[in-house]
Amino acid sequence: MTNSIQHLIEPHIQDLGGFQARRLLPSDVLTLVGPFIFFDHLGPAVFAPGCGVDVRPHPHINLATVTYLFEGVLLHRDSVGSIQEIYPGAVNWMTAGRGIVHSERTPDHERSKEATLHGIQTWVALPDEHEETDPWFRHHPASDLPAWVDAGASFTLIAGAAYGRQSPVQTFSPMIYLDIQLVPGAQFILPDDYSEQAVYSVTQGLQVDGVPLEQHRLAVLTTGASVTITATDSARCIVVGGEPVGERHKWWNFVSSRRDRIEQAKQDWREGRFGQVPEETEFIPLPEELQHKAEQPM
Repeated sequence: MTNSIQHLIEPHIQDLGGFQARRLLPSDVLTLVGPFIFFDHLGPAVFAPGCGVDVRPHPHINLATVTYLFEGVLLHRDSVGSIQEIYPGAVNWMTAGRGIVHSERTPDHERSKEATLHGIQTWVALPDEHEETDPWFRHHPASDLPAWVDAGASFTLIAGAAYGRQSPVQTFSPMIYLDIQLVPGAQFILPDDYSEQAVYSVTQGLQVDGVPLEQHRLAVLTTGASVTITATDSARCIVVGGEPVGERHKWWNFVSSRRDRIEQAKQDWREGRFGQVPEETEFIPLPEELQHKAEQPM
């Protein structure tokens, strides 16, 4: 590692029921990077005709989920009445706040053929004063996001602020969330604009300050480090980070600054006090009640 890398996190392979994800956050060495408390690299997964993703309704509290796809389509439904398909390059931001339930599935029109799913799903911990905000969902098509090219590096600003630009995605604390694609030989400087930042290598062919970054690794940068990211081949990386929101507790898909709030959420889900996703009757039980341990929420 270079002096500019504080932690190098390897993924934990998670079975999501029919396909795999590489989970980088939370990890054994680090729980959050800025407000990001969960980072999954989904797939790439290929589904035979008639098959697809079926993540049944499940609850969240005190966080926001952010879905961003490289390939494929997902259909989002939630307990505030949202129904939205997401395509590559778009953003689905769902603020759970005091509580929300959602499902994610491959749309029926995609199941008639071989389908691919590949993307990133993150969870953002909400600041203390916003943890119990009313739940809401918003979709941002790819055309709404700031995108630019600089010296062979193509940037998309998914959320937050970077390089003098601001994403239209509403956030609750200072953050950076970037998708960068590079041609061979291209490089960019990531300034130390935030207290905590990390670079994830979606592909091979990346270097951090001249040191190779193995594929599927999350390089958590040293505070105050401005780094140069170089591509030795066609490459892609994700940058996440921001300002810390404080200690957070995570159990299953509940996140909160308060342990007792998580206990309350468990009881609420067990007793059916969360909302319901319209037109869906299935649900994922609490982990200790799961018969099929492989199925996990996204």
